[in-house]
Amino acid sequence: MKTKEELPACPVATAVSLIGGKWKLLILRNLKTRPWRFNELQRDLEGISQKVLTDSLRQMIDDGLAYRHDYHETPPHVEYGLTSLGREMLPIIDALADFGNYYKSIIQ
Repeated sequence: MKTKEELPACPVATAVSLIGGKWKLLILRNLKTRPWRFNELQRDLEGISQKVLTDSLRQMIDDGLAYRHDYHETPPHVEYGLTSLGREMLPIIDALADFGNYYKSIIQ
């Protein structure tokens, strides 16, 4: 996790630094419902590369938004889910979904 000194002074910029970019919001959207395995996420997030998914998940884990649970099994079984801090972002995801639905309803 970053220190307060490493974060932008603006609270909006702080939030954007945590979830900015195309993929983190979509990863949050998926993790909202349940824990997901890596390959499930990659298949569902059409167009995301393995490297970008790995990097995004690592950043989200480092920022305290997501967790990685390794079941120490063979074959490997690892799941990613939201932490309680990550669940605090869900109203933002819901608001974006509401706006997206509204926008779709008003355009021709």
